[in-house]
Amino acid sequence: MVIVIDPQIAGISGDMLLSSLVNLGADKNKIIEGIEKSQKFLSNSTIKKIDFQKIQKRGIESTELILEIDENISERKGIEIKKAILDAVNELNIPTKGKIFAESCINTLISSESKIHGISEDSVHFHEASSIDTLVDIVGITIALDDLKLFEEKIICLPVSVGGGTVSFSHGTMSNPTSAVLQIFKNSNLNIQGNNSKEELTTPTGACILVNLTNNPIQYYPSMNVSSIGYGAGQKDFETFSNVLKIIQGDENNFEIDTVKILETNIDDISGEILGHLIEKIMDQGAKDVSIYPGITKKGRPTNLVCIICDDVKVDTIIDTLVLETGTLGIRISNSNRFIVPRSNHNFSLTFDGRAFEVNYKKSSHNGKTHFKIEFDDLKNISNALDKPIIDIESFLRKEIEKIEGL
Repeated sequence: MVIVIDPQIAGISGDMLLSSLVNLGADKNKIIEGIEKSQKFLSNSTIKKIDFQKIQKRGIESTELILEIDENISERKGIEIKKAILDAVNELNIPTKGKIFAESCINTLISSESKIHGISEDSVHFHEASSIDTLVDIVGITIALDDLKLFEEKIICLPVSVGGGTVSFSHGTMSNPTSAVLQIFKNSNLNIQGNNSKEELTTPTGACILVNLTNNPIQYYPSMNVSSIGYGAGQKDFETFSNVLKIIQGDENNFEIDTVKILETNIDDISGEILGHLIEKIMDQGAKDVSIYPGITKKGRPTNLVCIICDDVKVDTIIDTLVLETGTLGIRISNSNRFIVPRSNHNFSLTFDGRAFEVNYKKSSHNGKTHFKIEFDDLKNISNALDKPIIDIESFLRKEIEKIEGL
């Protein structure tokens, strides 16, 4: 099962995510009851009315949170709201994964304010996030995720729309996205994007919940069979799009999905020996793969196209190596989604001509067929140790693995 969060158009807020989970099938009565029990942990705030209702958002029937509160407070310490949330999830007997999730959400919100203002986390004061809304969103979403058993599922996220223009709040006017939203997304792998709405589409609370729910970004929908869709409405209305967050639940078509960086550069003035050294060095630095292709560029110049696949965290290190080792003046970077056939690592020991060896291999399965590949370094080591051709060693080992796997 896979869960796709789609905030590409309307962004995300706490109430939109909570409403989309109710629309997806979470028990709204259980959520309302849990939130009503939780309000006692936050003084000077009373929930007068809470419910979920169906609403049309530019032709899309979705679920909207109805919340009426009575509170006369303009700021609260972050640790006060944190204590209320932790007391609430403990009283509601939320499972451990849910408790960790709820605590991580409020910790992220507090940490972002601490870093922005250069103060300790114990000194952080919330203004916009001081309302009981924050507790409602985090506790309500935790209950909903537990009810739908989504803490056990794979969750991925499309690019997050943050809007554009400016935002006015307690510290004055700031360009959108605000510093809090940027700080929250700073250390996540999720991608953000602006648009011409001139409105805040992703709130700090929505952002902090999202980054703790998933750290798996995608650019496009995966290959999947859709089983259910949840539509969560935001409070604002826009002329050009439906202010609705979508959550899609379904089955992936037997592939894992991740996102990688593709680094490319053309090199036309270094030797093959240096290119060979470059491949080894970049692979040692954690690249997933390196390919070099011969070609012709402008003015008929022969060239080598260096193409590297790597994780986001390896980009800076590998770029430094490319520039220093080759003298290249430019490197192209792009994101790419990958469909990955699930695989697993295996090993076994065997005695060959009176000597013991460890053999490692990868096994993958797709459409009922199993494939395996023996680690080449093991083939080479055994070949050298026994002074036998690799092709003979591989043929023997494949027969042994087929016996082990029952193929």
